[in-house]
Order: sequence, then structure tokens, then C-alpha cells
Amino acid sequence: MKGSLPDDVVEVFERSVTTEFVTVDGRGQPIAWPVTPYCHTDEGCIDVTTGLGDPKKADDAARNPNVALLFSDPTGSGIQAPPIVLVQGTARIDDGDLEANRERYERESAIKLPGTQKGQPPTSLRRFFAWYYTPIYIHVRPERVYVWRDRNLEAEPELYDAHLDEVRAAHNQEPESGHAPPEGGPPDWDPRLDELGTHYATAALGFVGPEGFPFAVRVPVRADRAAGVVRIEADPEGAPIEPGLACLCAHDHAPDFSWRRNFQVGGDLEEDHGGWLLRPHKLVGGVEPSPTSTVQRYRHNARKALRFRRIAKGELAKRGR
Repeated sequence: MKGSLPDDVVEVFERSVTTEFVTVDGRGQPIAWPVTPYCHTDEGCIDVTTGLGDPKKADDAARNPNVALLFSDPTGSGIQAPPIVLVQGTARIDDGDLEANRERYERESAIKLPGTQKGQPPTSLRRFFAWYYTPIYIHVRPERVYVWRDRNLEAEPELYDAHLDEVRAAHNQEPESGHAPPEGGPPDWDPRLDELGTHYATAALGFVGPEGFPFAVRVPVRADRAAGVVRIEADPEGAPIEPGLACLCAHDHAPDFSWRRNFQVGGDLEEDHGGWLLRPHKLVGGVEPSPTSTVQRYRHNARKALRFRRIAKGELAKRGR
């Protein structure tokens, strides 16, 4: 991977604190979440994780290994004006040795995210938080890489592909597999959507491209509560946007990742007078160590933690542990 991609692109993989990871579920709904990438150029892959208590990312990737990683938020990377990079790749799930995964995660996250170590429970108590500290690793092998230089989405992206002839032709020749059509139905408005266009000027838009791989790009957004839609205020060059199921992921975090906030909303992507809009159907919030005290963080996430703990116990039972 390092020999086939420009150094500044590999640097984005290695130094980014977050990437938007996009999977496609069983009904064709793309789902995007911010995760931390761990680049392994010697192995030719980029790894991400999901907790044992929240295995859906891994389950979806196991069912459909076509995934995407969008590197669009440089906060905390220390890179000045890096390019926006989209990786389309194939996923492999690594959950055969959960104890080794836990040890690896504690080691790698301490190196990459030292700011997160403050306020964490001591090692002796982390068994009570196995839903979080016992991760499932997802190895992503890049197949196709899009690069928007100068973060300019109005310019045609550079394309780097595993199929060299297709790179030279600046297109791919894989058969089109289609994507799920719009679901229809009335919008479901969640109050957090009002943050789009105010607190969050942009969000990561995920959808399924014509060849069956998810595609994602960061776009300016604006909530229109009166109309019950989120307006997409850009049409990025090189993004094969079509009507269908889509997802918007909004998130922010401290440069040292000591706090973070995030949510994603799925719905119907529709054309609108030459532009695009998302008609929201379901908003999901993630675990959010927000910029408050440790006690307040635990209170804010207590109900989610209990649910994730129940799921983790079920996952361990399935594995006979």
C-alpha cells in the first residue's frame, strides 16, 4: 500500500484520529460511524474496531465485506490542510482471540490516543467494561482510493485503484450491482437534527455506489425542520450520488480525543431542484464521552452501557465463553 499511494495519503491514514467507517446492512442501508483507524502499511490494510457490546459494524461487514473509510476530519492529526481521502475496500473480521484483541487494543489506543487514558477505569476494573475494552477488529484492504487535493470537492478526485489498468483509464469496470431504492414514508424528526448547519456545518454523507461499494463524502448540510428534511448544500465532483437509502454522520472531538460527540441518521436521499436532500427516518446516537466531568459522562451513557453490556454477554455466550 505504501509503495502504490502518495506519501501524503499514507500520512493521512497513519495520523488521523478518526475516519468515517461505512458499512451496508442487510436491507441495503448504508451506516456511517466515526472510528479510530490503525494503519498497517506492511500488511496492506487499515484496521478499525468495534466493541463486543456493539457488534453491528462487524456483523454488517461480515455479511457484506464491501466497506468504505472516509478521512475527512483532520482534527487531532497535526496535519495542516490534508487532502480528503476515501477508501473503498474489503473487510475481514478478526474475533477469533478476543483476549489478544483486548491486549492489542489497550496497547495501540494508548499510543495513538494518549489523551483518552485520563479518566479511564483502572485495568483491574475493566472486566466490568468488557463490552468496550474487548474489541472486534475489522481489517480493511483498500481496493480503490479517491483523493480530493486541497480539500476541494468541486475538483475531480485523483483515483488510485488495485486494478492498475482501470487507474490509467480513470474509471472502474466492475459490473453495476445497484442499490436499495428510497424507503418512502414520512420523515421522523429528532431534535438533534437541528444541530446540522449550526453546530455541525458539515457531515459525512454515506450512500451505495453503482458498483455495490459504499461511497462517502463530507458535505455542507442544513436542517430544514419546517420541511422535515436535511438539505445537502453541495454536489461533490466524482461522487456518484443517486436517489436511494443514505446516511449522514455528524461528529466532533477534542484534538486529543479526550471527549467526542456523534450521531448518525439514516433516510432517503432525494433530488430537489438540482440539489439533494435527506428525508430522515431514524437517528442513532453513539457512546459520547462529552466535554463534561467523568461522573457526568458515566451518567449520560449509563443506559447505553447497560444495553451494550447485555449484548456483550450474549456475544460471549455465542462464542462459548
